[in-house]
Amino acid sequence: MPKVKYRLALTQEERKELEAIVSKGKHSTQKVLNALILLNCDENAPTPRTLREVDVASVLKISAMKLHRVKQRFVNEGLHIALNGHKGQRIYEKKADGEFEAHLIALSCSKPPSGYVRWSLRLLAEKVVELEYADSISYETVRRVLKKTNLSLGKRLGGSSPRRKTQSL
Repeated sequence: MPKVKYRLALTQEERKELEAIVSKGKHSTQKVLNALILLNCDENAPTPRTLREVDVASVLKISAMKLHRVKQRFVNEGLHIALNGHKGQRIYEKKADGEFEAHLIALSCSKPPSGYVRWSLRLLAEKVVELEYADSISYETVRRVLKKTNLSLGKRLGGSSPRRKTQSL
C-alpha cells in the first residue's frame, strides 16, 4: 500500500449525487462501486465512520489498492474522474483501407497456391505482405475484412457443404 494517505471530505452536493447513484438509476457497476468507496471514506459524513480502509475494502470485496486509487483520483482530479475513470487515450491507425480491401478480396477470389485446396487466413496474410500491399498484417485483420464483405473461405459456390450427410432410406 502506498505511503501517501488521501483524506477526502465530500460537500453536501457531492454526497447527494453519490447517494443518488447508489440508490437508484442505471449506472455501471464500477461507477456504483466507486461511489460506495467515496461515501465510505468521507470524513465529513453525518454519522462518523467506524470502519477502517481495510474493512471497507473487505466489505466491498475490492483490493485496498483500488480503494486508494479511487481516493487519489478524487483528490487530484475531481468527482467526475473518480467515478468514471479516464477515457482511453490510445489512437489506433487502421491498416485496412479501401485499396487494401480490394486487393485482399481479389486475392481471396484467385486460385490458391499450389499444394493448397483453398486459401486460409494465414496464407492470405502472408501473401498480402509478400505482395507488399501492407508492411505487416494479422490473419485476424484479414478475417474481419472478409467477414465485412460477406466473403467466407469456407463457403462453396455449388451450394452444398462437404460435411452435409444425406439421409439413407
